Amino acid sequence: MCKLSIDTVRQQHWTGRLKSLSGFGHYTHAVVRGIPASLAGEALRSVEAEVDVAKARREHEAYVEVLRTRVGLEVIELPADESLPDCVFVEDAAVVCGDTALITRPGAESRRRETVAMKEALKNLNLNIVEMTDENATLDGGDVLFTGREFFVGLSKRTNQRGAEILADAFKDYAVSTVRVQEQLHLKSFCSMGGPGLIVIGSSEPAQKALKTMQQMSDHRYDKLTVPDDLAANCIYMNLPGKGHVLLHTTSEEFPESVKVFEKLKDHMLIPVANTEKVKVDGALTCCSVLINKKADI
Repeated sequence: MCKLSIDTVRQQHWTGRLKSLSGFGHYTHAVVRGIPASLAGEALRSVEAEVDVAKARREHEAYVEVLRTRVGLEVIELPADESLPDCVFVEDAAVVCGDTALITRPGAESRRRETVAMKEALKNLNLNIVEMTDENATLDGGDVLFTGREFFVGLSKRTNQRGAEILADAFKDYAVSTVRVQEQLHLKSFCSMGGPGLIVIGSSEPAQKALKTMQQMSDHRYDKLTVPDDLAANCIYMNLPGKGHVLLHTTSEEFPESVKVFEKLKDHMLIPVANTEKVKVDGALTCCSVLINKKADI
């Protein structure tokens, strides 16, 4: 674990971060991608499991419809590519913060061409594009947790120190700290943001150890919401005009005890979203969209 940004840099950009905090969770656009038939047989996975592609597509369509209709984002849908079986997991291809988009270099070589369509989509939104071209660097977006104040980057099987350094260089306004990810695929396999200053975290020992590291590395004291199931800790927080705090989370059919914990968030609009099939190939809710707050002047 290490801290990549120094205190003087933090102080210099304090005003910019406060501005970001006031807009934390505000989004206008989402980039998603279709599910190829090749997902079933060729997508990467940590455990062998049979995927029902038709069901996965139905669940994904419902997910996209929530983004478009329930929360009112402008959704950009990229077509599925049969030669890229993991392409639905768009989060790994880019990290967007403010008006800057970092096009990543995914840790799995088979996934690197996924960034081509993502780069084009984000360029069409007039974002400032930064590309990770260093062949020694790897970074999956699933290892990047942005809290509104700072970044935590998981050092995992897919993301290395050099990738974290390039992210820190791309987003100079923010402190960046690294966290060792031991058993799970990505940092966000067991955590996400549940609101401003609120980290949703799984209850496993590796998840709790990672949280302790994040708390030690940060100057800010975060609140935590611990859920029994690590996978359920991956959820999508938004703060939207006319809707307030919104949380997309897994369903009670999948993780009943964790959903009971979410139901304690009385000031959140809770939207359960099924993810029974994509989870078989290590896909979580945040994996399937890149969220953007596009201002009118960019």
